[in-house]
Amino acid sequence: MRRAFYPLLALLLGYGVYWYAAHRLFDPGSYRRQVAFGSVFVPYGWAYALLGLLGLVFLVLLFSLSYTAWTSRRSGRRKSPWPLFLQGVTHLFLWVLLLLVYYPVVQVVAASFDPTNNLFSFRRPETGFLLLDAKVIPYLPNPSLENYAQLLDGVILYPYQVVLFLVALLSLLGVLGLALLGRLGAGVGAWTGRLLALLALSLGLLVLLLSPKQFTGQGTEAKFLLWVRNTFLISGLTGVLAVLLTATAGYAFARFRHLPGRYPLLLFFIFIQMFPGFLALVAIFYLLSRLDLLNTFTGLVLAYSGGIISFGTWVYKGYLESISPSLEEAAMVDGASRWQVFTKILLPLSAPIFVFIFLLQFVGTYSEFVLANLVLTGVESWNVGVGLRSFTTGQFQTKWGVFAAASVLGSLPILLIFYGFQRYFVSGYTAGALKE
Repeated sequence: MRRAFYPLLALLLGYGVYWYAAHRLFDPGSYRRQVAFGSVFVPYGWAYALLGLLGLVFLVLLFSLSYTAWTSRRSGRRKSPWPLFLQGVTHLFLWVLLLLVYYPVVQVVAASFDPTNNLFSFRRPETGFLLLDAKVIPYLPNPSLENYAQLLDGVILYPYQVVLFLVALLSLLGVLGLALLGRLGAGVGAWTGRLLALLALSLGLLVLLLSPKQFTGQGTEAKFLLWVRNTFLISGLTGVLAVLLTATAGYAFARFRHLPGRYPLLLFFIFIQMFPGFLALVAIFYLLSRLDLLNTFTGLVLAYSGGIISFGTWVYKGYLESISPSLEEAAMVDGASRWQVFTKILLPLSAPIFVFIFLLQFVGTYSEFVLANLVLTGVESWNVGVGLRSFTTGQFQTKWGVFAAASVLGSLPILLIFYGFQRYFVSGYTAGALKE
C-alpha cells in the first residue's frame, strides 16, 4: 500500500500541473483584456522569461561539455562534466538572485538623476525597446545632477576643512587600492590598518569642526550634509560609549566568576534582548523629558547606548574567555594590579572586538529613525533618517528625486564602512566561538 501511495501522489500532482497549465497558462481567454494605463502587456511573457533562463542553462551545459572534453584530451584522463555544470548553474542562480536583490537600488539611483521629481509616471515611453517601454530598465530622457546640487547648495567649507576632506579622500582611495593589491596576493595588511585609522581620524575631526552656520542654503534639502554630520557625531559618540560600557562589564563577567548575582544578570541580559527596543519609547521619552534632554544629542546618545550593553557585554565576555588567564596571572605575579592587567594587557589584545562593537553600534544608529524622530525636533538637529522623511511629507509635492539623491549619498558612508572593515565584522561575530 505504501509503495503505491507515492506514485499515486506524483500522478495527481502531475495532473494538477497539467490542468493548471492547460486552463490558465496556455488559455488566452484566462488573461485580462484590460491593461493598466502606461503598462505593457506581453502574452505568455513568463514563458519567454523561462525559455531565456533555460537557454542560459543550456549554454552553461555546452560550456561544461566543451571545457571538460578539452581538459580531458590534454590530461589524457576522462572527467565528468556534471560537477562543472552544477557549479555553473549555481553561479547562474546566484547572479539572478543578485540582480533581483539589487534591482530596487538601480531604480533609486536612476530616480536620483531625474530632475522632474517623479518616482513613477503613468505615461509609457515609446522607444521601441520592450524593457524600456515596460520600465523594467529605468527610462531617463534628460538625466541631470540637479537633485545632488540641491543637497550641496550653500555649503561653506573653510580651508582646513578642505584639507581634512582631501586627506580622508586620499586615505579612502589608498584603502581601495590596497584592497585591490591584496586580492592580487600582495601583503599590505599593515598599511591598510594605518590608512583606515587616518581615514577615521580625519573624518572625526571634520565632523567635530563643522558648524551649523556653514550650511546657508534656503531649502530644507540644503541641510542634508548637516544631517550627515549630526548622524556621524551621534553614532560616533554612541559607539565610543558602547565600547567603554561593554569593556568594563564584559571583563567583570568573564573574570570575576564569584561575583554575586553574576548568573542572574547574564540571564537578564539574554531576557531583555528578546524584546524590541521601541517598546521602551514611552519610558525613554518620559526620562528624557524629566531630565530636560529632549532635542539634544546627549539624550539620544544615552538612549542609544543602553541598547548595546547586553549584546556587547556577551560578545566581549566570550572574547575574553577565549584568552588564557595565564597571561594575567603571570603579570600579577610580577606585581601588576588588576587595573594594570586590564589596561596594559587585555585592552590591546581586545582591539579587534572593540572595533567590531564600535562599528556595530555605529551602523545600527546611523539609519535609526523611530527614536530619533521622537527625540529630535529641530531641523538643524535632525539625523539622516528624520531628514529623509521630511522629503516625503511635503504639503504640495513629494520630493522623490531629492529623496533618492539623499538616499544614495547617505548610504555611501555605510557602504564604505562595511567594505573597509568587513574583516572586523566577520571576526567579531565569531569571537569567543573557540576556546584556546
